Amino acid sequence: MAASSWRTAFLSLRDETLTTPPQPLPRLLDDLIFLHFNSLLSAASLLPPHELTSDCVFLLDLVAKSDCIPVSLHACQFIHDVCLRKQLQINSSSWTLLLDSFANLLDFLLRQPTHSPNSTSQLSRIKPVIQSLETLRRLAGSCHGKNALVENTHLIKFLLRVISLLHQDLVLLYGMSNQRSTVDLGKKLPKQSSLWDAFCLAFDMLGQSFSMSEALFPVDVSQSATEVLRKVMDVLVSKGQLVEDYLMSRFYSSLLHCLHLVLTDIKCPFSDHVSSFVAALRMFFCYGITGPPHHFHSDVRKDNKLCEMPSTSVSGTREDAKDSPYRPPHLRKRDGLKTKPSSAWDRQGPGAHDSGSIDVTSSDSDLSDSDGSTRDSYSSEGSKVRVAAIVCIQNLCRADPKSFTTQWMSLLPTSDVLKPRKFEATLMTCLLFDPHLKVRIASASAIAAMMDGPSSIFLQVAEYKESMKYGSFMPLSNSLGLILMQLHTGILHLIHCDNHGRLLTSLFKILLLLISNTPYSRMPGDLLLKVIISLHARIKEGFPLKNDQTGLLVSAISCLTAAFSTSPPQTKVRDMLLDEISAGLVEVEGKSGVLFTLFQFAKQFSNTPTCVEALQVLRAIAHNYPTLVSACWECVSALVYKLLDSAIMEVSPAQKAPVRDSVRQIGDKVIAMAIKVLDECLRAISGFKGTEDLLEDRLSDTPFTSDCIRSKKVSSAPSYGFVNPEYAQESNFQAGSDHWSEAISKHIPLVLHHDSAMVRGASVTCFAGITSSVFVSLKTHEKDFITSSIITAALHDKAPSVRSAACRAIGVISCFQEASGSAEFHENFILAVEANTRDPLISVRITSSWALANICDSLRYCVSDESFQGSNKSIQYLDMLIECALRLTEDGDKVKANAVRALGSLSRYVKFARVKSVDPEASNACARDSSWLERTVQAFLSCVTTGNVKVQWNVCHALSNLFSNKTIELQEMDWSPTVFSILLLLLRDASNFKIRIQAAAALAVPAAPLDYGWSFVDVVKGVEHALESLSSDKDSRLENLKYKTALEKQLTSTMLHLLSLLPSCHSQALIDFLVKRAGFLEEWLRKLSVSVDETENPSGSRSDSGGRQKKELISRAIEALATSLGPEMAPKLQKLRF
Repeated sequence: MAASSWRTAFLSLRDETLTTPPQPLPRLLDDLIFLHFNSLLSAASLLPPHELTSDCVFLLDLVAKSDCIPVSLHACQFIHDVCLRKQLQINSSSWTLLLDSFANLLDFLLRQPTHSPNSTSQLSRIKPVIQSLETLRRLAGSCHGKNALVENTHLIKFLLRVISLLHQDLVLLYGMSNQRSTVDLGKKLPKQSSLWDAFCLAFDMLGQSFSMSEALFPVDVSQSATEVLRKVMDVLVSKGQLVEDYLMSRFYSSLLHCLHLVLTDIKCPFSDHVSSFVAALRMFFCYGITGPPHHFHSDVRKDNKLCEMPSTSVSGTREDAKDSPYRPPHLRKRDGLKTKPSSAWDRQGPGAHDSGSIDVTSSDSDLSDSDGSTRDSYSSEGSKVRVAAIVCIQNLCRADPKSFTTQWMSLLPTSDVLKPRKFEATLMTCLLFDPHLKVRIASASAIAAMMDGPSSIFLQVAEYKESMKYGSFMPLSNSLGLILMQLHTGILHLIHCDNHGRLLTSLFKILLLLISNTPYSRMPGDLLLKVIISLHARIKEGFPLKNDQTGLLVSAISCLTAAFSTSPPQTKVRDMLLDEISAGLVEVEGKSGVLFTLFQFAKQFSNTPTCVEALQVLRAIAHNYPTLVSACWECVSALVYKLLDSAIMEVSPAQKAPVRDSVRQIGDKVIAMAIKVLDECLRAISGFKGTEDLLEDRLSDTPFTSDCIRSKKVSSAPSYGFVNPEYAQESNFQAGSDHWSEAISKHIPLVLHHDSAMVRGASVTCFAGITSSVFVSLKTHEKDFITSSIITAALHDKAPSVRSAACRAIGVISCFQEASGSAEFHENFILAVEANTRDPLISVRITSSWALANICDSLRYCVSDESFQGSNKSIQYLDMLIECALRLTEDGDKVKANAVRALGSLSRYVKFARVKSVDPEASNACARDSSWLERTVQAFLSCVTTGNVKVQWNVCHALSNLFSNKTIELQEMDWSPTVFSILLLLLRDASNFKIRIQAAAALAVPAAPLDYGWSFVDVVKGVEHALESLSSDKDSRLENLKYKTALEKQLTSTMLHLLSLLPSCHSQALIDFLVKRAGFLEEWLRKLSVSVDETENPSGSRSDSGGRQKKELISRAIEALATSLGPEMAPKLQKLRF
């Protein structure tokens, strides 16, 4: 019977809506539905879900079109109560219809005028909003199917529409509070929670919807959500104050959590909103700190009426807080709350909180506060708001790190970091002084996020000037310098004072990023030294909790690694290390230096993490402060030998296989790191600076380009430079042969055939750090040991990483002129390298191709060797090199670049059979036919069109070598015009200036116009055009700006060379071109002459040899140009001569 009453009512309703004329809808709904409210609700649970859903959707759609307030209120209540009793069966179409109907209904209700936030009309407007949202939240989980994304998008748009309507009430509410009294603002807000409940429900649903699939939402949806939330926050902070009570705390938490979920993985551009969000979020940093309400009432509903909420206070007021700060439950029980400490912001100094002396991880959870006092409960609510605000700051930073860098000045302090701030709090204020651990950890995470990413580049402009007095304007570089100083002070202070494991972990992470990003050369000279001393003191002090001790110790030591790895190395740090070494690396009266402590930790083989990290620091010291290594070599040698010996003894055959494998794996890490320390020390003592005699960035050796050669920093080479000129000349190293002999006889044989590929690879890598002076000074059996070891590893080791390391060592040693004079020496290397160029792994092919190129370059030392020039085996190996290099030009770009370099080196000194005149220097080389040369040039042309920037650069360099081979008659080669056209094209259009430089250098190699063939005129025109257009080139990319001067000088050198060849060229087309460009050439030569005059020695004497050579080149070019242009231009040009 109950179900039939429902069906009768809704059938009648459908029929009556179709009659003409229809009855008034309010009366009709009252008579059929709302007067039978309870009986229909009872019948709802007996109906099938699809029928119930159809009727409810029909009713809601009908009411949404009625524009009647009572009907709308009853309809929302009815649908809400029906859904409490029976789950509706929602599909995509009914879901869309529901959302549209609710949207129209709520839009009508919320646009009704209201005069007071506490009036009955206000409550009647908000209650249906809450009911509608609760209904949709209950239905949302069941309706999402295959079209979940579309349905979720519709729900988000509906929620944004509702929040926008509620926002109008918020604007009206805050607009009525024009008074200046900060406390009165809270009194003007509604005493009932309806509006805030509606907001909280909408925010929760919006955040949940975004958390489901934000990355898939259309950009306009994310953009709309960002704008709506920004408008809400702008209203809340418009008075410069926040209301502090339980109701508003829950509202703020809901809003901020929603913002957090919206900003997580957001895809739309929102850089325009960053500054507004940051300004608003900063106001929450001290929320809930000033004190709780004086009384508390639970926010519960009684008899469908909302109870009044407690009295309010406002965040930021200056009244002294009289209540105690937050105390975790176990500390409250201990203290009995007999004392009444001052406010947390007024404590004597930072770090004076609970976690400074004892681990209170469990006491700061939400559940642990449930048994506390009113003050503690309120404090917990306030801390949630602060955490949510700080998390949003972190979201903003990660979402748009580039634009977020502009907010550093507002979020981080520039002074007095250790003084508490009640106003204008920063993230460091929260980190240092907040009484809640979660807030401090959130602050640490936000600061770490700010220090990561683009800030590493952004902070390089930072500069600290202690004597500088700033007015109203402070340059960005100085502001950043002050911020970095305050960060160092605050973080080091907390590391010294705090003992909480989770917080210390975050602090060490911040410090690691801070050390890595700070330009210490532009900061106070003792800043890095203070960091090292502070870290060393904390490491010596230790950490009280055993479960965190190893992890925290590793984190602290890793910060030392970063400190000793900073570039350029700092003189005061060097002095500290030198003083300790001079004192003997001993502990005196319980006091020890950094090196002594590191050696002690490194000896603890049983504690693998700390042992490995300590070895890493020693390696960093050897790399960055190499001049100190020889003084402590004995300690390093003894340490490495002890670790190698201990690791081998640690693995006992009697152990079970799983245990033995685990012990071996841990031991392998220690052994590998110990070998790397040994390797770094040997490189430092030997003066290793990278591969010898292979300067990839060298230009043509001319007076104009010789001063533009850029020294290339090799990452594997120790750093020998110091900021202090006093140490700038400390680059005279002893040969280091004794140290190498000790390593060869004592250390390396222990691990060269180790079971672990990681250990074998580290051992073989040592040989890649030897220098030619050391190698030559070694005994014969030591040299044989090195060469046989790397050849055996390259040919027979099963691990690709070991073979790759062996190929690198071959590439280094093959460059030694003293060692590469023997043909037999190269034969073994060629076989090993060629075999590895066929390896399936690209990493092995890259290293082996690099070694191949070095071997091809070093063969020039032995082309005059009688044992090489006529040997069939030598010819066979040469053919092998050629075929191997040609094959590799079809590999990936990194391999291709090395292959092109190898072919370029071979084409420079290999003699060709088809010659008319043989150069004496090439007469002893193996004569070859030109067939492989054709294939080589075709490979160059293919690589220049398909390769990357590095490949193109190597093609230009290879063509320079090809042009230098005097046995090649360029004018008779069919490919010659194409090659010159390619070089001119690169000179004109290449986006990378280094390619243009090398193309211009290659065009200057041919010694006569005949060598250019028919391309000489085109080359002169192309170089002149490039020189003329260089002044108007507006390329502002940093990678090109630093090479622009070098490009200009190379073009100058090339143009002077071409002009000097003009008398040997009889081309009317060229003369006509020069006549047209005579004005530019005359002005260019005049400026060039003036610049050379200005660089003469100040004493007034004639310039040095470089200056004289420049004047000779200019004079020769002027004379040649004057001769070619005829008597009309000759007088003007002759005036430019020196």
